[in-house]
Formats: sequence, structure tokens, C-alpha cells
Amino acid sequence: MATDIRAPEEQEGTKAVLKTWLKKVGDPVRLNDPIVELETDKVAVEVAAEADGILSEIVVGEGAEVEPGTILGRIADSTAPSVEKATAASAGITSKVAPAARASEQLSPGVRRLLEENRLTASDVPMSGARLTREDIQAEVERRAKAPAAGVTRLPHDTMRKRIAEHLSRSLQVAPHVTAVFEADFTAVAGHRAANKETFARQGANLTFTPYFVSASVAAMKAAPAVNGRWFDDRVEIYDDVNIGIGTALGEKGLIVPVIHRAQTLSLLEIAKQLTDLTERARNNKLTQSDVQGGTFSISNHGVSGSLVATPIIINQPQSAILGVGKLEKRAVVRHDQIVIRPMAYVTLTIDHRVIDAFQTNAWLTKFVETLENGI
Repeated sequence: MATDIRAPEEQEGTKAVLKTWLKKVGDPVRLNDPIVELETDKVAVEVAAEADGILSEIVVGEGAEVEPGTILGRIADSTAPSVEKATAASAGITSKVAPAARASEQLSPGVRRLLEENRLTASDVPMSGARLTREDIQAEVERRAKAPAAGVTRLPHDTMRKRIAEHLSRSLQVAPHVTAVFEADFTAVAGHRAANKETFARQGANLTFTPYFVSASVAAMKAAPAVNGRWFDDRVEIYDDVNIGIGTALGEKGLIVPVIHRAQTLSLLEIAKQLTDLTERARNNKLTQSDVQGGTFSISNHGVSGSLVATPIIINQPQSAILGVGKLEKRAVVRHDQIVIRPMAYVTLTIDHRVIDAFQTNAWLTKFVETLENGI
């Protein structure tokens, strides 16, 4: 009896690509062993074995796109006589996959294609492990691109970059983007952070400015609930739970958006703890599928890289709005007819104009700024 290996049914809006088989045909597997790795624009997901046995069949090769629920392969009962015989003979169990060969000789279709696209052979690429992977090829391409006398740097798109491009292009196609810009005084937030940063750190939370943005966003949803909504062809849905995604840069690899779920129920300390954990796991490629699912609103803190204003910031579909926070810097402003120096930043709300109108946008930003300036 065989057990199907299926792609997860729950997936955040985009197709997945089968990145790597962690076992080869004929290998024994145990219940809950990671057996294959999928990748979307948001997260890498390991699919675990649902039974003990032998990997008897690989249905989908590396580099192929897969829909939710797709059968990827099969696990055979290790006590079946035919399986035992095939394993003992070191032969493939089904005719769909060739017998296991030396790792340097057994190349997946995706690896072979990437070699051809870059005019390389397997012997040209140093292997980081037991077999040649797409990452090995990409590393060699990047190494050669940086070599002297290379007139052009050519970096092949990896799976995450392709998915990000598809996701963002689709957002601009389906949603009319409009952006409003406000300015926020961070005097109260900066004072509160300075007074509480060490206390939060002792409790395992890195108190950056982002937890304040999350908390103020929750408060602003009360002024304009539609910002926490979603467009459908026959209706708009507005959600009670405020699930806020935080754009997290992964260097050259792109961007991922882990989600703080039910932020309306969390204190500033609890938000900071979750952010500390999610950020660390995002940068170590340890996020799970549930960590990036279910977002109803997103925040892009682009100011950390020096940007004053970014517009429009592309909405993370199927959400209806995204907050942008620019660089925090001291500026001369007028308060009570006096020129004073204050820590200021531009904040933007980019909306899907099908769901949200101008008065709702401005009401949301007004409440967001008031919450920051009056203290969380």
C-alpha cells in the first residue's frame, strides 16, 4: 500500500515550486521526516512524510510548479516484498524514476536546465553537499559574474525573486493604488522607547520603533475599519482580527512578510516579543507557512534604509492597504508659533481605491499619527 506525498492545501495566494527532494527513490523514510522542500515568494516549506516506509516514486521533479494538493510522490510500505527486493537490489522501485546514481551524476531537470541556461557543465560547479543543487549553480554564476574582465553581470532569477515579481505585478494590475502622505512627530515614542528599551530586553523583546507602528495601526483601524478589509467582486469583507504583516528584508534574496496575528489583543511588550522572534526566524529561513498566512494589513518600514518617502508602496494582495514609514530625522518644525527641532518622519498609506476612499484614508492616518504623538 502506498501513501501519497501531497503539496499543502493551505497556500498564500501564489503557486509553489518544488525546490529540493530531501530523499531519493529507495531511501527509507520515517513518519514526520522532512522529505521534500517547496518554495513560494514568501517562505520555504518542508513537507513531512505521513508514514514510515520507502520513497517509492517521485512524481514531480525539482524546479516544477505545483498547485495545492498536488501529488508529489509516494511512500511504499517498507514490509512489502517487492519493496524489500528492490531496495536490496539498489534498483528504482517504479519505472518513473531512474535508479539512484552517484550524486554528481543524478541531476534533476531543473538543475540541468539551469546549467544549460548558464552554459555550464556539472563539473564546472563546486558542490556544497552530496549532490549538485540550484544554489550551487547560482553561487558559481555569481562568482563568475564578479570576476575581473566580466563586462556584464548576469544573475539568474531565483524562485523567490520570480514569485515576488509575479505577486507585485499582479497587485498593480488588479488594484488602483492611491497614496496619502502625513508627517509624524516621534518625540513621545522616542522618549517612551528610551525609558523602556532595557526593561523590554530583559524580557526577551527588542524594542524597535516597529512595535509602536503595529500598536498605532490597531488604534487607527477603529477610525477606518475598511482599511482592514478586502475586495471581492460582489462584496467587501472587513475583518475583526487585525493581522499585521511586517516587511522584512532578506538582503539580496528579497523580502518576506511574517504576520503578527490578532494584534488587537496584544500589549506593546507582546508585540515586541513576537516581532523579535519572527524577524530572527525570517532571517534564518525558519519561518513556517502559518507565519506568513492570514495577513489583513501590512507595514513597510522603508526608512531603515534611508528612504524619506516611497510611493506607491505596492499592496500585498489580497489586502487593501499598506503603511509606509520613512526615515526618522530631526527637522525644524513650528509648535505653538515657535520653531523647534523634533524627530520627524513621513508616513504614507497606500490604498486599494476599490475598497477605501480618501476620507477613510485620511481618518486612518490622522488617528495613526495622533496615537504616536500622544503616546501609546
